[in-house]
Amino acid sequence: MIDEIITFAFKEDLGNGDHTSLSCVPKNAEGKAKLLVKDEGIIAGVALAEKIFHKYDSNLNITTFIKDGDQVKHGDIVFEIEGKSQSILATERLVLNFMQRMSAIATQTHRIVNLISGTEAKLLDTRKTTPGIRALEKWAVKIGGGHNHRFGLYDMIMIKDNHIDYAGSIEKAIERANEYIKNNDLDIQIEIEVRDENELMEVLRIGKVNRIMLDNFTPEKISEVLPKIPKEIETEASGGITEDNIRAYAETGVNYISSGALTHSVYSMDLSLKAIYTQ
Repeated sequence: MIDEIITFAFKEDLGNGDHTSLSCVPKNAEGKAKLLVKDEGIIAGVALAEKIFHKYDSNLNITTFIKDGDQVKHGDIVFEIEGKSQSILATERLVLNFMQRMSAIATQTHRIVNLISGTEAKLLDTRKTTPGIRALEKWAVKIGGGHNHRFGLYDMIMIKDNHIDYAGSIEKAIERANEYIKNNDLDIQIEIEVRDENELMEVLRIGKVNRIMLDNFTPEKISEVLPKIPKEIETEASGGITEDNIRAYAETGVNYISSGALTHSVYSMDLSLKAIYTQ
């Protein structure tokens, strides 16, 4: 999937050629450039940048000084890239666009992970990602110290309020989900969202799920209902969670906390690829 993303990104950006570089820069000119940090946070996308450079021109040489997941500050040099000047120019914006967004996601994830450090809760991302580059955004979450929830609609059954409404009831949704897994010989888990304690108790009466999402429960309410949930059923808090209250949620003993804000509302890290003229 990463290779497909890179291929499409080149197609989108290059079209039939980087005519500015092809016209202005001699074909055999060699150059060097450095990735300069003009911000602070967690760097992400270094390994991706190497893939991009080498997919376009296998002769480009990258020297890495800072690796994915490292803390960076203004003035740091993450890597230097050396080779054909036209190749560096053709790949520059693609590398920057991806690394700036990935680094922002990794930075935000790292900050929130630190807020719940010392608890057993794991921070999860969601499907609230940019269409087409989900793999990169979820990769950035992992670089920042978070964990990936389901990747898409195909690797977990996640029964939410609309599914329950369309199915007719919680019981019908759970029973049909289990029957579907059996009939299709699938090895996937079932998670169900509950909106209040009444729905929770109905789910517990039926069973046959792997995880329960406690949607818009307060930390106090989660602490109250957790003892009623068997240990073999995982628990996840979601909805209404902010940086101000996430610690309180984590301290309830819930297994997971999911946050769409890790990927849907971040600002790109300020990075720049600056040329070092060679010839």
